[in-house]
Amino acid sequence: MARTKEFDPDAALQSALELFWRRGYEATSMADLVEHLGIGRASLYATFGSKHELYLKAFDRYGENSDAVLLRELSRPGPALPAVRAVIRRFAAEATTGQRRECGCLVTNTAAELAPHDPEAARRVERSWDRLETLLRSALTRAQGQGELGADRDPRALARMLLVLTQGVRVVGKASQDPARVREATEQALTLLD
Repeated sequence: MARTKEFDPDAALQSALELFWRRGYEATSMADLVEHLGIGRASLYATFGSKHELYLKAFDRYGENSDAVLLRELSRPGPALPAVRAVIRRFAAEATTGQRRECGCLVTNTAAELAPHDPEAARRVERSWDRLETLLRSALTRAQGQGELGADRDPRALARMLLVLTQGVRVVGKASQDPARVREATEQALTLLD
């Protein structure tokens, strides 16, 4: 007779995500996960596999949540350019205040910590960046079609610039004690959409 799980795997995954996000991959041990999740080591391995597999599942969950928010924000009917600006400004604000500042962005953190030596993490980071770039490019193309963005502008190049900006904003926001640095750079970059 199979035993039933004595924990909610979905809630455990969310809790693991939060711990990895706050501490990073290397600084989080299996013992930390067992203690934080309140799950036995054997159950943790049986449900999620290795620490690395659990991290990748947590990373995927983070992406799903972030992508859903971005899709909602960037695909609303009406003018598209204000939505793009609002998203970029939100990233800048998150990078300089509260828990998001302390933890940073899990994608950016993974790019810095794991991607250089972990091919699977690197693939996931690239996919995340591709999704963000695609959402931005789609909104900018819509803005161009609605006459908000000049016909001479390249939505793909602008989307790439904004992607790189957001990643830099997240790194600088996490490390800098001067939030004005991030705000002013963001506003300057957004003038390229005028």
